[in-house]
Amino acid sequence: MAYLRWGILGAARFAREKMGPAIHAGRGGALTALATSSPEKVAPFEALALGLRVHHDYEALLADPEIDAVYIPLPNAMHVEWTQKALAAGKHVLCEKPLAMAAEEIDALIAARDASGLLAAEAYMIVHHPQWQRAREILQSGEIGPLREVGAQFSFFNDDLANIRNKPEEGGGALPDIGVYIFGAARFVTGEEPEAILSADLDWQNGVDTRAHVTARFPSFHYQGYVSTRMAPFQRMTFHGEAGVMTLEAPFNAQAYGEARITLELGQGIRREERFPAAQHYTLQVEAFNAAVLEGRPYPWTLEDAKGTQRMLDMTYAKARG
Repeated sequence: MAYLRWGILGAARFAREKMGPAIHAGRGGALTALATSSPEKVAPFEALALGLRVHHDYEALLADPEIDAVYIPLPNAMHVEWTQKALAAGKHVLCEKPLAMAAEEIDALIAARDASGLLAAEAYMIVHHPQWQRAREILQSGEIGPLREVGAQFSFFNDDLANIRNKPEEGGGALPDIGVYIFGAARFVTGEEPEAILSADLDWQNGVDTRAHVTARFPSFHYQGYVSTRMAPFQRMTFHGEAGVMTLEAPFNAQAYGEARITLELGQGIRREERFPAAQHYTLQVEAFNAAVLEGRPYPWTLEDAKGTQRMLDMTYAKARG
């Protein structure tokens, strides 16, 4: 197999604007097919991929023998079902986050992955960005000393109750939508898992959480952070050690929100900044996926990693609900 032939389940805006172009641009793969029941949404994908095959339902795309891998940008509540179906159809799967609505749902996906020998992964793109890889390297180097506190903030404003992010039946809510970023990032950089959620203060509207302020205890540090879908756009993460502070700017939507940067403050007036202006994390994610399938390279975000983040989300909801 010289390259992966990709199909996309659904003509979601995110697939049209971000992941479709990334699949098209990524080395080792090609955008080959799209499944959508909305003919008016096809044109932007056809502009990317000449000869694009269009299927009018998801099952037909999964039955297509000329598709090797499937990208799933469907609403959150549909992720587990269609990941299972794609694996059963013999396709490798890259599914949007959050992969599931509860950690135990991922066990069936792990079993299906292992039985099939296929690659299945959550589309947690930030781990492919050099900003985050460098942040983990800096922490592991000991430059900021033993870690004591992690702070995280991620917000945007969306009060459209017709939007899927605000629909409980679609798996909406601030925690599933963007809590997955800050929880996963803390786990990725530190390599630690939360021991306990100490506090979880949530606001609710229309059956979904719109703001969540969370504190947690990890083995070697404390965590505090918030997410909100009812606040002005903002994003930042801070790792505070005994010898210095590492701050990540534009950590989740690099370029769209701003330039990805790491700032190190090491005391005695020592301040260093590292910039990452050009990296395209969606394309890097696709290329890593292609290389994992075609060349057997390790993939940096496994289903087990996704389950760890979902477990922290589950713990937070449990704490909030008493």
